[in-house]
Amino acid sequence: MRKFNVGALRPATGDARAVRFAAANDLVQRTLAQHGITSPIQTGTNGLPDATGLLAGLTLSMGGSAAPAVQIPVGAAFRSGTHTGITGSRSYRMYVPSSVTDRANGSVMMLHGCTQTPEDFAIGTGMNALAEARGLIVIYPHQARGDNAQSCWNWFNPGDQRRGRGEPEILAGMARSAMDEFGVPADRSFVAGMSAGAAMAVILGAVYGDVFAAVGAHSGLPLGAARDLPSALAAMASGNAAVAHGAMPARSIVFHGTNDTIVNPANGAQIAAQVVADGPWLDTEITGARAGRSYSRRIAGPAGAPARLEHWAIDGLGHAWSGGQAGGSHTDPVGPDASAEMIRFFLNEKDL
Repeated sequence: MRKFNVGALRPATGDARAVRFAAANDLVQRTLAQHGITSPIQTGTNGLPDATGLLAGLTLSMGGSAAPAVQIPVGAAFRSGTHTGITGSRSYRMYVPSSVTDRANGSVMMLHGCTQTPEDFAIGTGMNALAEARGLIVIYPHQARGDNAQSCWNWFNPGDQRRGRGEPEILAGMARSAMDEFGVPADRSFVAGMSAGAAMAVILGAVYGDVFAAVGAHSGLPLGAARDLPSALAAMASGNAAVAHGAMPARSIVFHGTNDTIVNPANGAQIAAQVVADGPWLDTEITGARAGRSYSRRIAGPAGAPARLEHWAIDGLGHAWSGGQAGGSHTDPVGPDASAEMIRFFLNEKDL
């Protein structure tokens, strides 16, 4: 039997070691800066970054602690709550449209990115307005700093990548509770996310395919991309060619910007490869332009049935929600509206 030392770095010496850590250093600094985080990295006596100093030096620059105000129409509600599962608990906000009393037409779980909040994510994606028009409830789980220093979902932690464990268990239970309350069947329950939230959405689609019928992944990473923080940073930088294929039972719509310097666009392509690995499927590619940006859109799936995959590569988009609202963080108002396209895909509606 082969033994794997999970979390251990492969040995390296001399110039190769210095170059590798210098590259990792640069990636860490750029990644943290993108999310409003500063990290004065100290070096040890061997000239390499000191992990203790790195972790201790992490500080958030959020521009104030108050959550932004989310505007809702008359008759709608934006609830606050906490779900407690077997492995822990998380707070959440839930949007309930004005038209929903006992039964909803579906539910969407929205997983924010690092340093974001449910309120910020709701504003930036504009998902509540889409839900209001269709009678959908929207669940915004909150990752607090006590569970991750930068409020990231722990997609790279092996304990948070499996059914019945960690964050997947909590989030699936949260979704089930909302489904029970509003009479939502499993084929009308969906999950989407941004960045770390997208990586966790991919995990949920793989290990809880009985809870989530489809996944929306914006600027995310594929299942199995990392097993610890070093491998997470490496995957973010260049993808992970060794990720397993054929592990995604859920239909998926993937968005990724070609200019994303935080999560390499190769990761979006790898999510797509996982979704269609059990093909062959009918596979087409469409190019076009919308709201000031060109894009390519890959559509794959069985004949005469809803598409199993849509993969949108948005030209010139960075690490930001395509077609997002300016009031939220990590959004870009230019380009296709990712939120609207995800809802269309989830509900099998006609092209916008």
